[in-house]
Amino acid sequence: MATALENLEEPRGLFFDIFGSFDPSSVTPRLGRLRVKGRQELETPNFFAISSRGVVPHLTPDVISASTTIGGVHMALEDFIERATIGTPPIMNCPGSSPLHTFTALPRSLITVLAPRRTPAVSAPKGNSNTAISVFTSTGFQVLSNKSYISYIAKLHPDIAIPLADVPHGSNPGTKRVPKMGDRTQEWVTELLNSKNDEQAVFAPILPIDSLSQYEYLNQLADELTDGISGLAFYDSNLLPDMPATTSLSRLPRLSLDEPSSPRQILRQVSLGMDIFTIPFIGFATEAGIALTFRFPRPVLDEPAVLDGVVGSVLPLGINMSSKSHTASLKPLSTACTCYTCTTHHRAFVQHLLSADEMLSWTLLQIHNSHVVSEFFTSIRECVRRGTFEADCDEFARAYESELPEKSGQGPRVRGYHFKSEGPGESKKNKAAWGNLGNFEHGISGLVPDEPAGTLEDKGFAKKADT
Repeated sequence: MATALENLEEPRGLFFDIFGSFDPSSVTPRLGRLRVKGRQELETPNFFAISSRGVVPHLTPDVISASTTIGGVHMALEDFIERATIGTPPIMNCPGSSPLHTFTALPRSLITVLAPRRTPAVSAPKGNSNTAISVFTSTGFQVLSNKSYISYIAKLHPDIAIPLADVPHGSNPGTKRVPKMGDRTQEWVTELLNSKNDEQAVFAPILPIDSLSQYEYLNQLADELTDGISGLAFYDSNLLPDMPATTSLSRLPRLSLDEPSSPRQILRQVSLGMDIFTIPFIGFATEAGIALTFRFPRPVLDEPAVLDGVVGSVLPLGINMSSKSHTASLKPLSTACTCYTCTTHHRAFVQHLLSADEMLSWTLLQIHNSHVVSEFFTSIRECVRRGTFEADCDEFARAYESELPEKSGQGPRVRGYHFKSEGPGESKKNKAAWGNLGNFEHGISGLVPDEPAGTLEDKGFAKKADT
């Protein structure tokens, strides 16, 4: 009998099963199961965690295994190739049959998705060419050719690879650019499919332009390239109803790179038949100090109608844990939540950690927020199975606000390689660690004997203590 470790080293292959009746011409929510050899099965609809330089923000690999039900991780090649112009990126020297897992120390049970760019991606100052795209590494913008990208995929063996796509991140393409997008992407996908091994799963990108502008590309996917691709990656979920209604194409798993900003947008994409999601707002909420509190399709019966001091029939999607109203609260972040954070700690502790800028605060929030979203998808699957999804979406819309609460806390120090400079005079994204220490009129430190605490705070010393 093969051991668990031996099973992890079996040749990889990807399979996707759709449960229930199947009509390729219908636009409805659907239930499925994604199976990758050596990885845990993923019931769909579901989500993949977004990584930063191969790490799920604020979560170590052991915490992911012990305290989350994450099934897969989206990785960006641009996170690993900052040394590509002067030598070989370290990840390319990583041994083993799954270098991505080895290099990042992620649990072997997780499905890995390798894309050229992050989600969301930083807009590049220079456009793509016929053979390459611009990527944003930790040392600045670089050019990534399709030939190089194919070689990276061949070495890193991701469970799912997303080919290069001519996507103008952060800007709207002009009328001359749009036709090129489809032609370039079609050529890049074809080159990858012609050179990959039979075991490599590839999710063909669907561009964020209208279906007529990429008509030839979509038809080639449906007619000629179907046997070589294992799924579809959508940069715009609105194109789902416009996909060619062929059985072979409609049966493929669908990955959303559409960056939904709220649960309602996720529900809309599910209603169109989307299967797997990448959800940036999980990390955004965590770093804003927000604990997500929504449940689908309705709050539990004992959930209070008052959250964070807001009274009314419409509940917020999360609570601001930076608020001083939680300073003495011994309640969990959410009364109905069973995550590690809510069963082990209380609001006062998390609020204290946030006010002290302790890294543990964002770890606890990330555990909680990931659990809330996992439970959200579990409930979605149950409602689709019962046939009540549409009515439940209406009930959810009546029960909760449409958007997440606004950020009020400072959050952790931002990762500079995730942001580009917008030009001269731009303010720094990270607050300076040290403030103005004075003009040295009163000695080397600029301090005055018996100086008031407020004045010391203005000069950049410790914060004035609350009394």
